[in-house]
Amino acid sequence: MEQGLSRSVRGLTVLVTGAASGMGRATAEVFAAEGANVALTDLSGEAVEQIAAALRAQGLSARGWALDVGDHAAIRDVVGQVAGHFGGIDALVNNAGISAFCPLDDDSYDAVWDRAVLVLLTAHQRLVRAALPWLRRSASPRIVNIASTEALGATNRDSPYSAAKAGVTGLTRAMAVELGKEGITVNCICPGPILTGMTANVPEGDKATFAQRRTALRRYGRPEEVAHMTLSLCLPAASYITGATIPVDGGLMARNA
Repeated sequence: MEQGLSRSVRGLTVLVTGAASGMGRATAEVFAAEGANVALTDLSGEAVEQIAAALRAQGLSARGWALDVGDHAAIRDVVGQVAGHFGGIDALVNNAGISAFCPLDDDSYDAVWDRAVLVLLTAHQRLVRAALPWLRRSASPRIVNIASTEALGATNRDSPYSAAKAGVTGLTRAMAVELGKEGITVNCICPGPILTGMTANVPEGDKATFAQRRTALRRYGRPEEVAHMTLSLCLPAASYITGATIPVDGGLMARNA
């Protein structure tokens, strides 16, 4: 098999934002288990470094950094530190996110909107631009943006979140077109109902009812199930997949009734 079609990320370096919990943590753990060098970032540097230390105790390669993805200067600084520590960056996973539900007529709507666009959309392009010098040096450069099925169909009172996530799908396509000539792939995953911190406050009965009514698999997904799709898109062998928006939603978008 050609080396460029390898199904291994061993020795590659991946930067994962929002890695202190949920899908971000699962992504970091999956990549580390597969032999990648993993840079975990989140608001709490202590939290991600504890996770990284646990991975290192298993003989895996990981380190944590504090990063507020809403801080442009911090993005440039941390991305440079990651590249310096590991000797480059091969893959970027834009996973960091926040909840941003707000009625249109609420007094706080503009503030919620601004924060949603900053964290859920603007941060993606800033991280990509900061990582580009190193991605351009990689033999298998990969970018995976995490959006949501809310980008494909909205829930009541979630217009700031839905608009920002829809922006991620458009940004993904545009970046894929612009960077394709350099061999840099850019793809987007749209998770559906997943068992994460954002859904932790939803009563179990409500989760079960929603899953039965809306998903083909009749259940919520696990963070690891999203992480494995992210891993697949970052394989050297995934060199002809770019500009794609892939739901990982248990059949939520496929089901009419």
